[in-house]
Parts: sequence; C-alpha cells; structure tokens
Amino acid sequence: MMQSSQVSSKSTTLLTSQVDSTQLIYAGGTFGCHGKPLSPIKAEAFLPVLQQHLAKQNLDNIAWLPNPLIKDSSQLTPADLAHFYQLILSAYAGGERRFILITGTDTLSYLGSFLAEAFAGSDISVVLTGSMRPLFNADYIDEYVIDPQSDAWNNLIEAIGLASHGEPGVRVCFAGESWPAQTVQKLHSHDFMAFTGHRRAAYPANSYDKRLPEARRRHWVDDQLAMQQDIIRRSESISIYPIYCMPNNSEVLALQLSDIINRPASGIILMGFGAGNVPYSSKIAQLLDSAYQQGHMVISASQCAFGGVGDDYAAGSWQYNHHVISGGRLTLPAIYARLLWLHLRFDTPARRRQRWSNTVKQTNPVRS
Repeated sequence: MMQSSQVSSKSTTLLTSQVDSTQLIYAGGTFGCHGKPLSPIKAEAFLPVLQQHLAKQNLDNIAWLPNPLIKDSSQLTPADLAHFYQLILSAYAGGERRFILITGTDTLSYLGSFLAEAFAGSDISVVLTGSMRPLFNADYIDEYVIDPQSDAWNNLIEAIGLASHGEPGVRVCFAGESWPAQTVQKLHSHDFMAFTGHRRAAYPANSYDKRLPEARRRHWVDDQLAMQQDIIRRSESISIYPIYCMPNNSEVLALQLSDIINRPASGIILMGFGAGNVPYSSKIAQLLDSAYQQGHMVISASQCAFGGVGDDYAAGSWQYNHHVISGGRLTLPAIYARLLWLHLRFDTPARRRQRWSNTVKQTNPVRS
C-alpha cells in the first residue's frame, strides 16, 4: 500500500476561483503516484504540473479547491469521509456548484455513495474519478511525462466534461462511463474497466434539483452548517461493522454479534448468502433482538454483486422478525454510506431508523 501524505492547504492554492468554474480536488490515489516503487507525489509538486497540462487543453475554467488531506484511499476513515463532505460543503455554501474529486479506487465507491447521501436535496454537482494506472510514466524518473498507456488523463478529461454540464447529483466517471455514485461497485482489481453501476437509481439520486431557488438553497445550507460540528465530532468515534456469513457453525455468527452489541450504538451490515439468507439459531435471533434494544441498526445485505436481498426464502426472511432492516438492492458501499451518514446526522436510534424508512419509500429500483 502507498504511504499516506498530508500537505498544507497553502501548497494546493494554484488557481483562484472563477465564476461558474469547476472546483478540482486532489485527494491522492494511484492517479498521482510516480517513481519505482510507486508512491504519491506531494501536492505541491503534482498540482502545478497537472495545471500546465490542463492549460494546454485550454481548460481555463478549472480552479483548485485546497485540500490538506491526501492519502491512499484504502486508509480512509469515517472522519476522512466527513472531511471531504465538510470541504465541499464550505465551497458550496460560498456559491460554488461544480466539483471534481480525484481519489483512489479502493474506496471510491464508498466515498461517492457517502457524498451522495450527505448532499441529498441540494443542487450540487460532484464527479468522482481516479485511475488504475498513474498519470505520469514511471520510466521517466526525473520528469513528469504523461503515460499514454494510462487511463488517468482520459478519465480526468471525461470527468471535466461531465462536470461542465453541471447536472445536479453525485456521479462516478470512469473508463468512458458514468453512473449515480450510489450504484457504483468496483469489480476488478486491475482492469481499466474496474467499475460498474447503473442509471436507474432512486434515492438519493432522485432527490437533487436542477436549480434550487435561492431561499431553499440557503435553508438547505444553513441546516447542514448547523450540524457540521456535530457531524465532525461523531465521525471521530463511529464504526460500521460488517459481518460476513460463511458456511460455519452458527456459533461463529453468534460470537461476532456478541462482540459488537455491547459497544456503542452503531451500524451492522449482515452480509448473507444469495438473497440475504443467514444461518439461524435461537441464540442469533435473541442477539438480533438485543442489538435492536441497545440502539444498533442491523442491515441485511447480499454477498452477490447484483440483485440485493429479498424475503422470498425462509432462510432469509426470519431475520426481519428480529428488527433487521432489508438493504433491498443497495450495493454494499451504498449501505455503508447510508448507515454512516445516518449515524453522523441524527442523534438517536429512533430518528435513524425513521430516516432509513423514509428513504426506502423514495426508492423504487428497477429489477436488473
């Protein structure tokens, strides 16, 4: 894994904000790696070179949004996701609407889904992208030369083109395609076409407005800013726990649940087989009841990449009698993101569950 690197915000201020400009955020990842072995280029070295290449393409409507948090995406934490929310929120409150976020591919779908949840109801336009190979050719040690075999430059140019339209919502742009962020999953660890998604997304994608009236926009911003410090504070201690079912004795699942439910109220993702089938035992059922009583939200998810969960099989439907919530057709990153946002935004288990129910009512996914 690449070593993380943090830089001061002063070093990233290369262009001033312009009217109707697109704010570019560099957050690290493979895109900005160089050398042998590959390691992240510091922002103060990387961004001026990238700026020069963009200028050659007459892309003069790009402005840099200073970002002090640059690290390998596999090292991101809830506090880091909250950082990017806060960074973009501050710029949005100041009048900016269009953003491009360059990040690593390991957690790109998680960060994208989280931002989609956090900015639901606004008219913001955010495009996330990255690359499977670095922008610069590692064979040139002493200079930065764009690698024509890399996917990085094309991904960035396509993201800029997408962002220039200003369509509201949070989307991922990769390998010539784009999708609502909440639908995106990484399916390949090396191929340029590493991601997939679909365009039949419901909430939060269907919550964005083309252009909010100024009064409604100000109300939305004020509401978010009022909660900002609470969100940052909660992000420093929140955890979302995954439990991955395997063909073990049911006691293994019981032990995992037992270890979690006595901790502070959190989100638990129960990753079952197929359509959400989960090993049954009376002890597991009792533990799920206890988890609910202690304020945890347990969400049923599928280990399958597509299709989600259902209640057609008795092997899976039993859990819903013990306060487990169906993840429906949400992807794993989308379930994680929704759980995380609900725990950051709302202060009681009852309000979180109510909000999940409200979002489900707005969600009518088309079967694949």
